[in-house]
Amino acid sequence: MGKNRLPVSPWTVLMSGATAPRLQNVLSRPVLSSKRDAGRTSSHHLLKSLLLASRFAASTLVATTSSAGASRSTGTSSPDPGPTINKSQTNRNPSTYTSPPNSLSRTFSASNLLAWYRTLPSPYFNLSGHLDDLSSLIRPFLAFLDPSSLSSPYSMASTSYAFSTSSGSDFSTPRSSSPHSSASVASARSSHSSTFSAGKRLSMSSVRRTSASNPMSSVDLSTIEEALKMANLDTLKGYCQKTYGEVHQETTTEYISQEEARGYQVLNQPHWNKGTSFTPEERVAKNLTGLIPHVMEDSEKQVERALKMIRTRQTDIDRYLYLSTIKSQNVDLFYRLLMDHAKEMMPLVYTPTIGDVCLQYSTLYTRPEALYISIKQRKSIRTILRNWPYPQPEICVVTDGSRILGLGDLGVNGVGIPIGKLALYTAAAGIHPDKTLPIVLDCGTANETNLKDPLYLGLRQKRIPVAEQQEFMDEFMEAAAEVFPDMVVQFEDFESEKAFNYLDRYRDQYKCFNDDIQGTGAVVLAGYIGAVNLSNVPIEEQRLVFMGAGSAGVGVAKQLVEYYTKRGLSEQQAKDKFWLVDTKGLVTKDRGDKLAEHKKYFARTDNNGHQFRTLEEVIEYVKPSALVGLTATHGVFTESVVRALKASVDAGGLGRRPILFPLSNPLTKAECTFKEAIDWTDGTVLFASGSPFSSYTTNGVTYHPNQGNNVYVFPGIGLGAILAKATRVTDDMIYTSAAALANSLNADEVKQGLIYPRIDRVREASVIVAREVMKSARREGVSTLPEEQWLEWEEWGDVDLERYIKQHIYDPKF
Repeated sequence: MGKNRLPVSPWTVLMSGATAPRLQNVLSRPVLSSKRDAGRTSSHHLLKSLLLASRFAASTLVATTSSAGASRSTGTSSPDPGPTINKSQTNRNPSTYTSPPNSLSRTFSASNLLAWYRTLPSPYFNLSGHLDDLSSLIRPFLAFLDPSSLSSPYSMASTSYAFSTSSGSDFSTPRSSSPHSSASVASARSSHSSTFSAGKRLSMSSVRRTSASNPMSSVDLSTIEEALKMANLDTLKGYCQKTYGEVHQETTTEYISQEEARGYQVLNQPHWNKGTSFTPEERVAKNLTGLIPHVMEDSEKQVERALKMIRTRQTDIDRYLYLSTIKSQNVDLFYRLLMDHAKEMMPLVYTPTIGDVCLQYSTLYTRPEALYISIKQRKSIRTILRNWPYPQPEICVVTDGSRILGLGDLGVNGVGIPIGKLALYTAAAGIHPDKTLPIVLDCGTANETNLKDPLYLGLRQKRIPVAEQQEFMDEFMEAAAEVFPDMVVQFEDFESEKAFNYLDRYRDQYKCFNDDIQGTGAVVLAGYIGAVNLSNVPIEEQRLVFMGAGSAGVGVAKQLVEYYTKRGLSEQQAKDKFWLVDTKGLVTKDRGDKLAEHKKYFARTDNNGHQFRTLEEVIEYVKPSALVGLTATHGVFTESVVRALKASVDAGGLGRRPILFPLSNPLTKAECTFKEAIDWTDGTVLFASGSPFSSYTTNGVTYHPNQGNNVYVFPGIGLGAILAKATRVTDDMIYTSAAALANSLNADEVKQGLIYPRIDRVREASVIVAREVMKSARREGVSTLPEEQWLEWEEWGDVDLERYIKQHIYDPKF
């Protein structure tokens, strides 16, 4: 048996508490108390006593756990790693025990302490007894450091220093309550070095309690147990992290076909189960008689029942969980609900609810819905991909969880985003659910909350270096293209630098696009096209300020640059219309900090050395016609900011309207609300947000908000790329999706001043977007459809192409 140590040494107790700075100060201040002590610190003997006391506790515990445990199991004794203990000592009568010497006595010395130590009975099986003895030594040190805290500097019946107040006088740990448990011993051993680090895990309580009988009565057991638990969560500590094994599966999974399935084989497969909508013939053929209620209902009746249950739930999380239950039992019913009640259901399946779901994913988890690819299994990516039960997926959404919405690094908990996103691919564009594949790449996480969560489902380690993440991503993209050559890959919620890097690295080699950069850019561009038409501000006078210069902000700005270049401006002239602001102020070349690579494109050079540190200063300087927010910070667009925007637009002439796009998700991260925007602009604002707001009525006028939701474009982009059999997703395909969306509004929507279609028309809009994306793929030369097919569409036009699209989309009827 290896060496065993106390989970908490007295030195740790002192050095982790409020007295630590004072103790260190005392120990580092040389005071010559006598010729003999020359060169030593003023508390040399105190330190020596404390170390001896710690050694005593460790050796005594070793003696009890080692010798007692070994003798009980094998009948032999184990070597004691502590100080030498005479054989006669272990047989000493416990009744001879005496209190330790007073360490502040003039006659106190290390010899006194060792002499007292030799009188101690052994073995001891109760750790609390040892800590009581140690406390007798520790208490005088504390009194020495802070005499005012005690009624008498040397009184042992005065205030007790402790970690925090506790409910008992007996101190125990998993190790003390079970001294023979090897698991407990191992836990204590690991915790000694990692758990109780100075100044982090334990603290000295300010609550003072008199305890003459037991000086350790106020030790907070729960604090210590929590720290021990945290140490035990680190199961990878000490292992080599640079070697990876490969999984070799000896057999392949054989799935029964839908035609062969009978009874519960049908009902337990959510893609085959139709609930109470099976016909009498199907019930007989599939051996379902008696397995479901003796009633036959159409899809409308099942939807009605589900809606009633959803609407009785009290929170959006509860509604999400109920929808997930339906999805796990009856996929057709889930998507019928989502398609027929898009306005009500989409916020539950994706933003804003999905943000809260991701924060709690490891707690809410009940069943797998994605592929979870860990960096530890990087050599087995192809094996993992082939384990996916649905053959030949056509669209994949992949994330590493490093920047989820405005919530930061959520690690594997970010898998909720690909799951929700692919539900929208099906609901909005009709991509069959069997053809979708959500993936999370687990590279660790920088999120301390997740690392400390005992229920966290991801790797419990810090995120690996960026260079290694790049290698991992290279391996994933290569494996995905090999295993599923026809699959389009959509990148989702990678942190900004990686997002731009991956897009640039893979866009010409694989069928891929980034929704945060290109999808967000396209949907904002579509809204901006409509807003410019309604703003009465000429194109040449348009000036845009972006608050937020991350991947989404820069991606949107680049899409809008293309809008101007397609209208005759040079790239530089178009770029000069944009001013980007981040947390340090206006992004300029001479700001003095190191700019991230993606920010350099829009960094200003015409500021004449002046730096604008706040958004208000930038608006006063630029006098913009449009303000776009992608900061993930609620309230950034204050009343003064919005009124300044309106004033700058009003100064250009009568009838002009400001454009205000607070686009951050979820709703709690929006830069301002719709109501605030209306009130602060007297109702003249052209507004679009990332999350849904309700209509607002004031002074007898009802205003309708626009939601610049990516769901208007990314499903159509994906569907168009799939049906065109595109070899890549080009910039023109992305721009075309925005223009198609802008032209998809009907007469009633235009009359109401909307700049996006109503959300319940998202499926119609997606067909239009997919149609135009396919035509762009043809023009760009990246469509691999047969030439004869294109010749037919070029002869008959959009009607024939739309007919083809609708023939290939999923529309559940049961």
